[in-house]
Amino acid sequence: MPGRRLVLVPLVVIGVNAIFLLAGPGGEHRQAWPWGWALQVVSAGALLLRHRWPGAVLVVTAGAALLYYPFGFPDSPLGAGFVIALFTVTRAGRRLAAAGGVLLLFAGVPLMAWLIYGDARLIQPAEAVGQVAILLGPVVAGESVRAWRERAEAAARERETQERLRIARELHDVLAHQISLISVQAGAALHRRDPDGAFEALEHIRAASKQALREFRTVLGVLRDDAPRVSLARLPELLAEVRAAGVDVRLTGEPPRDLPAAVDAAAFRIVQESLSNVLRHAGARTVRIDIHEAGGRLALRVDDDGAGGAPAAPGNGLRGMRERVETLGGTVEAGRGPEGGFRVRAELPRAVPA
Repeated sequence: MPGRRLVLVPLVVIGVNAIFLLAGPGGEHRQAWPWGWALQVVSAGALLLRHRWPGAVLVVTAGAALLYYPFGFPDSPLGAGFVIALFTVTRAGRRLAAAGGVLLLFAGVPLMAWLIYGDARLIQPAEAVGQVAILLGPVVAGESVRAWRERAEAAARERETQERLRIARELHDVLAHQISLISVQAGAALHRRDPDGAFEALEHIRAASKQALREFRTVLGVLRDDAPRVSLARLPELLAEVRAAGVDVRLTGEPPRDLPAAVDAAAFRIVQESLSNVLRHAGARTVRIDIHEAGGRLALRVDDDGAGGAPAAPGNGLRGMRERVETLGGTVEAGRGPEGGFRVRAELPRAVPA
């Protein structure tokens, strides 16, 4: 389609000008054939290269207009070629070239008339005002299109950045949690002297590895838009994995079952990341999770009795947690709990903002 439009515009321009030349009155005008027609073809033909060399095309179309009108060829919209070239140059962001083209044509026509006839009689005040309007029109239009394209490109870059961040958060949440489970179970296997206990830990490692692969495929499925939904409905499975690692997890409250998909997924990831931090940093023996809904908002609280708390410098997990919550218009707090240990508390709105 762009290639067709590239050729179509010059054809339309030369076609309209040909109609004017063939149907227009002769009068005192200079004969259009052959030089008038040659200028028409040069001006329209140059438009074929307007996207590759917009500045050169602007000069060519301006030169054709400066030669055509002062020499008294029959009236025709040959200047349309210059108008299109001026629009193209402005849209490309070449403001200096556009300003130079406007000044060249506006000052060049009376100058050529003065050189040919000894005065600038072709330019009357009313005509000068009309020429200014005609020349400023493509400049304003080109600037508007350029600004619109820049906003569209910036929006596309922002969407791409947000998508990358979303995928990075998903990968971090999935892999960090499962690898933490594997690390804990591997440590347990190394410290157990009885074969049954060691084999049990190895069995948990194998289960966690399989779950990590399933989660990884889920994240890849997000890119294909066929991934299963991440939901609080998977919370019992998540808690069973952490309990298998030797942490006593206690859940109070009943997660709502009709949450918006984005809120449901964010709530699950917050609990998952909190439990991952417990396994990696806290050294806790007990974790208490409370989930309830009040006033149209979903409230989550995760408390542990560990001494390690969160890492000294917040990492990608806590940062990703905050990004998830803030995107949905919620709030999150993470820090030392009132009775020691570490606490994560988040509130998510049921209504997802646009």
